[in-house]
Amino acid sequence: MSNLKMAVIGTGALGRHHARILSQMAGVELVAVADANAAAAAQVAANCHTSATSDFRELLGQVQAVVVAVPTFAHHAVVAEFLTAGVDVLVEKPIAATVDEARDMVELAKLGSRILAVGHVERFNPALAAAKPFLTAPKYLKIERYAPFSFRSTDIGAVHDLMIHDIDLALSLIDVPVADVQAFGTSILTDREDCVNARLTFVNGAVADLSVNRVSPVVSRTLQAWNAEGCTHIDLQTRDVTHYTKSPRLMYGKSPVDRAREPGADIEKLKQEIFGSFIEVQKPTVAAGDQLTAELASFADAVQTRRPPVVDGTAALAAMEVAQQVLERVAAAPWNLASSSQRRAG
Repeated sequence: MSNLKMAVIGTGALGRHHARILSQMAGVELVAVADANAAAAAQVAANCHTSATSDFRELLGQVQAVVVAVPTFAHHAVVAEFLTAGVDVLVEKPIAATVDEARDMVELAKLGSRILAVGHVERFNPALAAAKPFLTAPKYLKIERYAPFSFRSTDIGAVHDLMIHDIDLALSLIDVPVADVQAFGTSILTDREDCVNARLTFVNGAVADLSVNRVSPVVSRTLQAWNAEGCTHIDLQTRDVTHYTKSPRLMYGKSPVDRAREPGADIEKLKQEIFGSFIEVQKPTVAAGDQLTAELASFADAVQTRRPPVVDGTAALAAMEVAQQVLERVAAAPWNLASSSQRRAG
């Protein structure tokens, strides 16, 4: 099989990493990188031993697939050009700036039988893969994503910048329609929402609590999942997985609470036996590997085999639709309505 001819559109914070990885990937020929900033494109091209252009349209007809990593407001315009020209696309998250733009991109991909993959890279986190056996039919999810202010992606707020990852994870793990969305948030440094909490309730009664903050003094990316078998804690940042479940001793023997009521019970010993004796603790091995590399390899495979990508346009559109509901609830929060009234009065 001949090398897959690819290009990267946008050489900013993420685009340069896409280009670096693709330039070293077996079975891929990085034909060029494109950026409206000619100097930035030239620098990345030099590092990746490829060509550069300031006009992505020059690549139409030269490539089979592209990675689009331009600012979100330009996703629709760039992706539409390539899909219409018969080129498969991996676009960074969020899929588009609006639900309508996302829907149009999905329709264009279907019309031309093109691969449209979306960069929800957390789906490729090795910790999530290691935890998969424990994540059957979750009833409750708690997902937190906190990050220091990066001074990028300021054309979007924290919902499209950060929470979109966790909305996608919640939708993929619970896998039934959302029945209700509640949310509140506030701005801190930008004129958009920087800190948001949302609760998604699903038609089967499952609940997902999502919390994001892009002006945090610390980095934190965690997911807790509760189901009938127990609780799983995933640190997506450190790639650590711990699963807790009732032991046979707890299910079929005398509980530690009952033991504590017995005359002469050694409470301190019982405390030490809770985890390991009454509650089993499993820590599966998490494979090494870079999730962005895994995402790009998966996209290249989808292009060559015509198998659906891990996160296709339809899944990304579903996340965008829920994100829109979150933004609507944030805008309707009492303090935001009061602030708007005060601004109008002023």
